[in-house]
Amino acid sequence: MTTAIRSEFDRGIALTPAPAEPGRYHGELDPGWQIGGGINGGLLLAVAGHALSLRLGEDGGHVDPVSISGYYLSAARPGPVEVGTELVRRGRSLSTGTASMFQDGQERLRVLATYGDLGAGNGEVRTSARPPQLPPPEQCVGMEHAPKSMIDQAALLERFDLRLDPSTVGWALGKPSGEGRIQGWFKLADGREPDPLLLLLVADALPPATFDLGMPGWAPTIELTVHLRARPVPGWLRVSHATRNLADGYFEEDAEVWDESGRLVAQSRQLARAPRAQ
Repeated sequence: MTTAIRSEFDRGIALTPAPAEPGRYHGELDPGWQIGGGINGGLLLAVAGHALSLRLGEDGGHVDPVSISGYYLSAARPGPVEVGTELVRRGRSLSTGTASMFQDGQERLRVLATYGDLGAGNGEVRTSARPPQLPPPEQCVGMEHAPKSMIDQAALLERFDLRLDPSTVGWALGKPSGEGRIQGWFKLADGREPDPLLLLLVADALPPATFDLGMPGWAPTIELTVHLRARPVPGWLRVSHATRNLADGYFEEDAEVWDESGRLVAQSRQLARAPRAQ
């Protein structure tokens, strides 16, 4: 199984099998995916997730992440990386594996994940969840209005077509709401349509919810878990990030990702460090 190089995202997660080392892959982290002091955690999870898709998808196996958890051990920088994978269990409907990402001799990320086929369900959905109510994309705030200081600290935003709900961007004007919520519309700027691996990036793509608490700055992820519920249809994604509890320098952030059909396609929770005082 290989991923076609269709966009900057595909180049960002591209992997080459290591010669004579089954389950090990080489990649290159591009500086265009930086945020704050390192590469975005969602992009790193997508790289590891791609490695597991290759490993667990061998011989007609399972290629879609269903549940994936990553522990961020040290900040990853632009440059070469290696990802080693291990098959833990192969079942009829689900397979489980681990992945470890190394750079400069240091482990950057360790992942445990269960994979399956997100297209194999019967379509039954019972939910009380509702997508966030957003103005149309053209009435939302695009990244062209973002402060230059923010773009300077988050190069990856230039690769997104991100339209934030005006009601959740008071922080950009020095007037955060204090509710700890940021939401909006998401697409890749080059038009690549969403798929399960892209959802791993999207779960960590919006500015941290702490911005809306009046705490701007980099919020490094400690642990991120994403549950994928369906393959997204083409088009815009609606994304909501929120936090309910910040204590002793750490906060949780919950995300929901909805596709253009109105289907909840991914949910995530991460634990992150609160930004340091400016």
